[in-house]
Amino acid sequence: MAAAAGEPEIVPAQAFAGEADGFGRLWTPHRMAYIKGEGKPAHPSAGDHCPFCRVPTLSDVDGLIVARGEVAYAVLNLYPYNSGHLMAVPYRHVADYTELRDDEVAEIAELTQTAMRTIRSVAAPHGFNVGMNQGEVAGAGIAAHLHQHVVPRWGGDTNFIPIVAHTRVLPQLLSDTRAALAQAWPTKHSGAAAASEPIA
Repeated sequence: MAAAAGEPEIVPAQAFAGEADGFGRLWTPHRMAYIKGEGKPAHPSAGDHCPFCRVPTLSDVDGLIVARGEVAYAVLNLYPYNSGHLMAVPYRHVADYTELRDDEVAEIAELTQTAMRTIRSVAAPHGFNVGMNQGEVAGAGIAAHLHQHVVPRWGGDTNFIPIVAHTRVLPQLLSDTRAALAQAWPTKHSGAAAASEPIA
């Protein structure tokens, strides 16, 4: 059947190579950046090549920052396990948990608690995974700058798609998730108003 003037011709699937297998396809080309390791630091030093050092220099919207504290901040994971997956990160470039100062330990803990409360109020998850991977062998994607994950979980969120297709299906854009969490985040943090300006 010929296409109407100005409309593209629709070519039936049978005209292409391959055999129909009964599977649908979910294309997620944005994941190629993660697969290729784009933005992952090549060496452990601080600076612009470390995303966790670079993010605080951006605006909250551009950096996906939900809240800023005095020595740490809360940021959405660019490659989330689930919607609302965020991390509590010290501003200081440090790899090992035992190297954190007391004020950093306290603020990361406070950000983690506040994140859980805020995510509960916004998205009503059934539970959370909270923790950090210390070292590449332990699963740290960016081992040079520690970060604590706060991952909201819902019953049934681990279905066949991540297992079979190694793909996460997220119902909300990161920018929308950041806006919802930032709006619900308490205005006070560690006894001082949370900053919203980039760190120079």
